Amino acid sequence: QVQLLESGGGSVETGGSLTLSCVSSEYTYSMAWFRQAPGKEREGVARIQSASLRTTYAASVKGRFTISRDNANRTIYLQMNKLTPEDTAMYYCAAGTSYGSRLDTTEFDYWGRGTQVTVSS
Repeated sequence: QVQLLESGGGSVETGGSLTLSCVSSEYTYSMAWFRQAPGKEREGVARIQSASLRTTYAASVKGRFTISRDNANRTIYLQMNKLTPEDTAMYYCAAGTSYGSRLDTTEFDYWGRGTQVTVSS
């Protein structure tokens, strides 16, 4: 059973930055970040593949967020810049074996418990 541990969440003001980290207990091919705001469905934020380092971003974060991966340490990161209140959510790390590129919860088998990001106006 793959275990994922997120860290780096917190509270910032609009325009601020945060970097999230997620460490996996085992190597997995595909890892991603999702987020879920109260009363809303979980949505994909960014995804990265291990070998190609191919990335996929949600339109709402493209140009502001950057996903990266350190395979040696089984860690992914999410650098978040120019944060807005609309980015406020619980952010979840996900991992799986899919070779796809979609930001779809069904493509991931393992989930972390989440780290809260709150952006104030």
